[in-house]
Amino acid sequence: MIELAERHTFRLPTKSRSLVELNSSDDIEQLSFEEPYYLLGEGSNTLFVDDFQGTVICNQLLGVCIEEQDTDYLVTAAAGENWHNFVTDLRARNIDGLENLALIPGSVGAAPVQNIGAYGVEVSTFIERLTAWDIKEKCWVEMSRDSCEFAYRDSVFKQHPGRWLITSVVFRLPKNWQPVTHYSPLTELSGSVSAQKIFDKVIEVRQQKLPDPRVIPNAGSFFKNPVVPKAQLDDLLKKWPAMVYFPVAGNQVKVAAGWLIEHLGLKTETVGEAAVNPNQALVLINCGQAIGGDVTQLALNIMKQVADASGIILEPEVRLVGEQGLIQLVLEK
Repeated sequence: MIELAERHTFRLPTKSRSLVELNSSDDIEQLSFEEPYYLLGEGSNTLFVDDFQGTVICNQLLGVCIEEQDTDYLVTAAAGENWHNFVTDLRARNIDGLENLALIPGSVGAAPVQNIGAYGVEVSTFIERLTAWDIKEKCWVEMSRDSCEFAYRDSVFKQHPGRWLITSVVFRLPKNWQPVTHYSPLTELSGSVSAQKIFDKVIEVRQQKLPDPRVIPNAGSFFKNPVVPKAQLDDLLKKWPAMVYFPVAGNQVKVAAGWLIEHLGLKTETVGEAAVNPNQALVLINCGQAIGGDVTQLALNIMKQVADASGIILEPEVRLVGEQGLIQLVLEK
């Protein structure tokens, strides 16, 4: 069995039957992909809550290529590149667009799976296409943005886990850059707002609110911000006028899950060595010796109390892996 604590940022003391480090796309066609298997980047959005009885395939493909065009930059990045380092390098080259997504942990290849987003920007806005190995059909595919079926914290890759192994992502970043500052705290920026100002502010805020996983093991935001009908929001606002929410497309709104958790007094919740981060209620942390059961029980406790108080069912944003693969947290009726 292979230790997995250092392979995911929550650092739970779990193991896998075997592990493969993928350093070249030339090796992919020779992989057997015998089930169960799990595709892993940097493990910043995955919690191994039990010993995994299969093979973990770690995507460590590296390389970045930049093509300057008349109106855009086409940037191709290998899936194993560290996301924040990639964003930082583009910023240093004055290639703008991804600055709102600075300091998000993880790899380039994981970004489209989760359709990562922050401060009013989703990565899918800039994805032109990507290349992947179709494990089911045993062939290479090039997938356009539309075929990735992006949605809020969702994609075709998340809906069909283990179907495609992403090897590289192509981003189209317009030279005609426009700042996105309508989300607090970016609204505080004054004067001429540059990409560098946004980049610096995002890093400052994230470092203040979110624990460094190298110091306090965590997987970032544990829950999605739930999207609810506006009629349901109107009812909740009668009960909680200060509730934080954001308009989305159609007749729906996105409710701040962190506000719900904090407002219900759950920032002091603990189970064993798992706890709610005191500075950001959306983040669960490993206080040192947490095990998988601590984390799942803490998450279920929070989900139940939020559901009882608001009627909203929180959904984990992180991916939970058990003995045979992905598992779902389900509230008992």
